[in-house]
Amino acid sequence: GDNVEQSPSALSLQEGTNPALRCNFSTTMKSVQWFRQDPRGGLISLFYLAPGTKENGRLKSTFDSKERYSTLHISGAQLEDSGTYFCAAEAQCSQ
Repeated sequence: GDNVEQSPSALSLQEGTNPALRCNFSTTMKSVQWFRQDPRGGLISLFYLAPGTKENGRLKSTFDSKERYSTLHISGAQLEDSGTYFCAAEAQCSQ
């Protein structure tokens, strides 16, 4: 199947830092979603992206379909940003 590789696999957030997460794709993707799972298990949708860049408060995400990657940047990390982050991608259909 198609592979999605997320790095780093684990990240310890420190307040005030500007961490970044990255997903690399083995094939061309049509769209990407980023999620955060909070400590209680709730899943929060952060971004749904076609190729391009979106910002939401202290969060910024970029999706480059040609280079097959997406990044998630957190500016001025806070305790509330703690959790597990996931990316999910929708593959480009080929004829």
